[in-house]
Amino acid sequence: QVQLVESGGGLVQAGNSLRLSCQFSGGFCRRYAVAWVRQVPGKDREFVADIRWDGGSIHYDDSVKGRFTVSRNAALNTVFLQMNSLKPTDTALYFCAASELRWPITGDRVEYWGTGTLVTVSS
Repeated sequence: QVQLVESGGGLVQAGNSLRLSCQFSGGFCRRYAVAWVRQVPGKDREFVADIRWDGGSIHYDDSVKGRFTVSRNAALNTVFLQMNSLKPTDTALYFCAASELRWPITGDRVEYWGTGTLVTVSS
């Protein structure tokens, strides 16, 4: 059974950076498409970024384009989300989600979810 564990969240001031990690266990990230999504309490989850298992295709929501970078490290079995120039509007619970060898990674194709890591950006 694949498990995803997010880490790296925290409280930062606007303009600063954080790097989130999505650690795989029970499976290898090189076989999975991974999406990062975020959710503010009381609102729907929203797409942030995704990356195909081979790193050959990556997408970003317009709200984070140019500020966030998604990457994967097969040796560490981890997918990262580097978040720069953070804004208060980036405050949310961030989740990673995975789908084995299916692309694009749409909601109905997600097989595994992490439990989330909280990012809070103060102004």
